This record gives sequence, structure tokens and C-alpha cells, in this order.
Amino acid sequence: MREIILASSSPRRREILTMAGVPFRVVVSDIAEQISPGSSPEQAVRELARQKAEAVQNMPQAEGFPIVAADTVVYLDGKILGKPHSQDEAFSMLSALSGRVHHVFTGVCILVPEREHICFCEETLVEFYPLSPKEIRDYIATGEPMDKAGAYGIQGRGLAFVKRIEGDFFNVMGLPAARLIRAMHSLD
Repeated sequence: MREIILASSSPRRREILTMAGVPFRVVVSDIAEQISPGSSPEQAVRELARQKAEAVQNMPQAEGFPIVAADTVVYLDGKILGKPHSQDEAFSMLSALSGRVHHVFTGVCILVPEREHICFCEETLVEFYPLSPKEIRDYIATGEPMDKAGAYGIQGRGLAFVKRIEGDFFNVMGLPAARLIRAMHSLD
């Protein structure tokens, strides 16, 4: 597989690509992420991934390389849960997820020079154990939830909350690697 440009500053996405043996370089843009009003979670993550990829596409360091961008959200009760903006918001999100099944959506966009782009969305169901307010406060005190969609990281201390998952584990971390690799192979 040829080298790609990862249009993401996420350490989790870098870790996943490294584990999968995908050669990559990171090039990130500072776009203001905008979701169209009324978007479904699937539409929102695909749209945001496309925006990130297109923002990097014209940068000189990305020229000639396939560009991969992704965006992940948690979805519960008809609401998209992104990254919490405060500890109170993190507490509210984790309390809502407690003892329940939620959806994790990751949108991926692959832009290849002089080819049609590929955008897709992967969905994984995650069930949490019931969480006590003390468990939630102790977890928030670690700082881990503050840069994660839905206020938890399945690859970190948040793994203690997960009763079961249905679907791609790596999708919950932020990048459905197997589906990405298969899509990249289809471009060869």
C-alpha cells in the first residue's frame, strides 16, 4: 500500500494506522467543523470527514498523495454527542450513557488525486454498565473524557464502562481500519 496523508491530529487514528502497517504522514488543517442543520449522524460524520480531507487536499505537502480524513460521534436518544466542552457536559454525557446502548458513528473520506473520492460511515453499538456518580466523577478527574466523542475512550480507562460492543472495536477508537484498508485496495 502506498503512503497516505492522514488529515487528523488524533493520536488514536495514528496508532490504528501504525498497528495496521499503513504508511502515513499527518497533515492537519484548522477548519471550523460545520454540520448542516438536520443532518443524521451518518451524514454529519461523512460531511465532516469530507471537509477535513478537502481542506488538506490543496496543501503542498499533500500533493499527489491519497488523503484520509475521519470524524467520530456518539449518538444517543436522537442527539449527536461530540467532545464535551466542560466537566459538567462530560458528566451529563456519561450519565446518559450509563447502563444503555449507544451508537458510535465514524465517517471516513478518502480523496485520491484524479479519482473519484470515497466516503463511508461505519456504525458500532456499545453498551455501558450502569455507572455511579462517583465512578463518573473519578473518570472525569483523569482528564481522559475531555477530547473524546461521548466523553469516553474505549482504548483507555473508559474501557471499564463497556459491557459489550457489536461491530468494529477500532471504529469506536475513531477509525474503522479494516474497512478503510479494503477501500484503499479497491483504488489500486
